[in-house]
Amino acid sequence: MNLAWKNTLLLLIVIVLVIIPFVIQKEAEFAGADSLAEEAISEVNPEYKPWFSALWEPPSGEVESFLFAAQAAIGSGVVCYYLGYLKGRKDREGNRERP
Repeated sequence: MNLAWKNTLLLLIVIVLVIIPFVIQKEAEFAGADSLAEEAISEVNPEYKPWFSALWEPPSGEVESFLFAAQAAIGSGVVCYYLGYLKGRKDREGNRERP
């Protein structure tokens, strides 16, 4: 299998994995872990008062999702950059030892 075929196959698999949740649960409502935990706590103890509140509330769910995705992208970029840096340093040190 050549590289172009493998990349096309991987792209198709990713597209299928993205589309499947929309087909299976067409009318499902997205709820984050924070809101589910808040509901569970209020069921167990209706008199519970949160310790603190958010400093800033995003204007919409879309903005909140964007900020979460941006945070994940920045974090993965930093981790991948560092791993690439370590690999490059290892390769440079390996080339110095050879005559």
